[in-house]
Amino acid sequence: MRKIEIAALPGDGVGVEVTEAAKDVLHTLARAHGGVEFSFTDFPWSCDYYSKHGEMMPKDAISTLSQFEAIFLGAVGNPAIVPDHISLWGMLIKIRREFELSVNVRPAKKVKGITSPLANPKDFDLIVIRENSEGEYSEVGGRIHRGEHEMAIQNAVFTRRATEKVIRYAFQLAEKRNNRLVSATKSNGIVHSMPFWDEVTKSVAAEYPHVHTQSTHIDALAAFFVSKPAEFDVVVASNLFGDILTDIGSAIMGSIGIAPSANLNLEGRYPSMFEPVHGSAPDIAGKGIANPIGQIWTAKMMLDHFGFEELGQVLMDSMEEVTEAGIKTPDIGGTANTRAVTEAVKEKILETARV
Repeated sequence: MRKIEIAALPGDGVGVEVTEAAKDVLHTLARAHGGVEFSFTDFPWSCDYYSKHGEMMPKDAISTLSQFEAIFLGAVGNPAIVPDHISLWGMLIKIRREFELSVNVRPAKKVKGITSPLANPKDFDLIVIRENSEGEYSEVGGRIHRGEHEMAIQNAVFTRRATEKVIRYAFQLAEKRNNRLVSATKSNGIVHSMPFWDEVTKSVAAEYPHVHTQSTHIDALAAFFVSKPAEFDVVVASNLFGDILTDIGSAIMGSIGIAPSANLNLEGRYPSMFEPVHGSAPDIAGKGIANPIGQIWTAKMMLDHFGFEELGQVLMDSMEEVTEAGIKTPDIGGTANTRAVTEAVKEKILETARV
């Protein structure tokens, strides 16, 4: 029996509700199929915590979290009490940087029972691998002067180590899937960082000659995600480009509320972090109608990370059986509440164990 110690950070708004729902589902899965046990330790770090303590997390938070095997995050943010840049950089970004979570993985697929806004989405099933630690989101830069002479400088930072790491991971994933990879670039307009990105991609591609590789400019690639998503399998992108593409991926699935993600430390030195893409949705918090699918799918990614792919597939299949049966929250066209969806997923899991 493998026992996995997980730090749960429910965060703000609906994050608390969907995290509890996904934990419930994971415990049911473990009891029904065995082989693994989940031990969650909850931490109340959030915007509410900030309002009481003047910080998103205590000073020893990183040291505390480092003792766990994974971090299971709900959602962070409540601009009514804490500005977004404070909540984001004080918690989420801090964890990503301190734990070197340099690879972000975000799948997008046609989920059974959920209507895509696309007229003919076909059965697209793609994964975007996003560099998660530097690129266009570096902290290097500053502002000088005020008034009409004011100037802001934001430097994009691309190191060979981080760029090569994320691109190599994408190629390794492509090998496990369909041997197809697209690299997002903009080397015709961004004259230093993107040619560098392309050069590293070409260098790594030489090690994977059986993987069909192409580079596509980000503007065209964004359009293709809408017009022909089924043509893509693995896509690798810089921090900003990956951020944009994954939000498009969420949109064409039908709702950002169902999109999962994983922030990985590939070396295993620190815990990886798993979080849904959606925000804290303070407008519906406490109403019991938050969509738990994104958090449940995120749990599936956590299972895969720990080598429990078969259990992860049971969870994914159970989730899709529920959405295909029409048991859905209002954001994706249903009338069910959070608890009803959660209980339905649990029942499907139990059915698989009884077969």
